[in-house]
Amino acid sequence: MSNRLAVAAATILVLLASVFVTAQPASAATGIHVRNGRIYEANGQEFVMRGVSHAHTWYPQHTRAFADIKSHGANTVRVVLSNGVRWSKNGPSDVADIISLCKQNRLICMLEVHDTTGYGEQSGAATLDQAVDYWIELKSVLQGQEDYVLINIGNEPYGNNAATVANWASDTSAAIRRLRAAGFEHAIVVDAPNWGQDWSHTMRTNAADVYASDPTGNTIFSIHMYGVYSQGSTVTSYLEHFVNAGLPLVIGEFGHDHSDGNPDEDTIMAEAERLGLGYIGWSWSGNGGGVEYLDMVDNFDGDSLTSWGRRIFYGPNGISGTAREATVYSGDPGTDPGTDPGTDPGTDPGTDPGTGACSAAYTTVGDWGSGFQGEVTVTAGSSAISHWKVTWTFPGGQSVSHGWNAAFNGSSSVTATSLSYNGQLGAGQSTAFGFIGSGSAPGALTLTCSVD
Repeated sequence: MSNRLAVAAATILVLLASVFVTAQPASAATGIHVRNGRIYEANGQEFVMRGVSHAHTWYPQHTRAFADIKSHGANTVRVVLSNGVRWSKNGPSDVADIISLCKQNRLICMLEVHDTTGYGEQSGAATLDQAVDYWIELKSVLQGQEDYVLINIGNEPYGNNAATVANWASDTSAAIRRLRAAGFEHAIVVDAPNWGQDWSHTMRTNAADVYASDPTGNTIFSIHMYGVYSQGSTVTSYLEHFVNAGLPLVIGEFGHDHSDGNPDEDTIMAEAERLGLGYIGWSWSGNGGGVEYLDMVDNFDGDSLTSWGRRIFYGPNGISGTAREATVYSGDPGTDPGTDPGTDPGTDPGTDPGTGACSAAYTTVGDWGSGFQGEVTVTAGSSAISHWKVTWTFPGGQSVSHGWNAAFNGSSSVTATSLSYNGQLGAGQSTAFGFIGSGSAPGALTLTCSVD
C-alpha cells in the first residue's frame, strides 16, 4: 500500500543508463532475467507480468487463491511474506509450499518481504538489511527456482522521511550486492521509496547507478501507483522515462482508488500495454483499514468479483485479455498456452485414448445487469478422457466477451475446448472453466459435452 506527492528528475544518468543496460551480457542470465531493459525467460522469450498481489502472510489459510487468480487469466502472483519483524515469519517450508502452489497453477511467483513498508516513518518497520538476512535464510528453498521466482527484496522500503529516503540508493545497492555475494542468481525486484510512489524521484534519478551495482544486470525496478498518479500525464512521464533509459520497470502495485487520491488506473493499464511493461494490481482480497474497496473478490471467493476485480481482469487492457502464460509451463517459446485451440500436443487430436463420455453443467456466479459471470463444470463419465468440448447457444442473444481455462470460439453460439493442461480427466473427475458474458444472465443453458 502507498502514499503522497511529486517533484525532481534526471538527464545525464538517463543516457548513461541506456548505454550500460545495452551492454549487459545475456550470458549472465539464469532463469528469468533482464536484457536491454526488458524481462525475459531463460529460453529468451520476453515475459510481461500481468498479475495481482495476494496477502498470504496474513491469510495463510487461503491457498485456494492461487488457483482462483490463475482462473481469471493472471500469469504472475506477488506474494506477501513476513520476515518476522512485524508479523509472524513465513518459514522455509511455508515458502516452499507457496512456490509449489505457483508452479501447480502455472504462475510466476514474485515473493516480497512486507515488513520493510514505510521504514523511517512507520514505527517498527524492518530495514532492507534485515530483509536480506531473511532471503539468505531461505536460500535452500529458493535456489533452483530461478525460472519461476523473482525476489522483491522489500515492500515500499522507505516512507517520506527525507533523511532515510536519501539512503535509498546506497541501501538498495548494498542489498543487491549482498544477495549476489550469497549466490542468488534470481531476478531481483526493488521497490521505490516514498511508500513505493517515488514522488521525490529518488528511484528515477538513481536507478542507473543502482542497476550498475548488480554484477549480473538482473535488477528490475518497481513503482507503486496510487494517489500520486491521479493524472495520466504523470503516469506516462514516469513510465516513459524508464523505457527511454533502457531500464527495466514493473508497476508492482496500483489500485483504482486510494486514501491518498484517485489513481488513473485506465492510463496505468493502457500505458503498460503500449510500452510492454508488467503490472501487478493490489490486491486479491483481505484489505482493511478503510481500503476494503481494493479487494478484487469478496471474502476470497474467486467466483465473486468486485467492481475492481471486474475492471482489472476483464476491462480494457485487463489481465484476461493481455496476459500471456510463461513459456516455462508450455515448453514452447513460440506459443501461448492460453490461446491453444484445444488439443494436447502430446496426443492425436482426432482420437480419445480413454474413450468415454462427459457432461457439463452451467452456473451463473455473478450478475450486474449489463453483464454476468458464468462457470461451466465438465465431468468425465465412466472412463478417462484426454480432451473435451462443450457447445451451447445463448437463448437471449447474450455473448462471451472474455473467458478462461478453455479456448473459446464464437460469441452467441459458443464452442469451448479444453486446453493442454485441463483436458485429461480420470473417470468421474471434474474441471471448470469460466467466462464473462454480455447481456442479462441466462437462467439456464443447454450444454452439449463431447470427447470427439
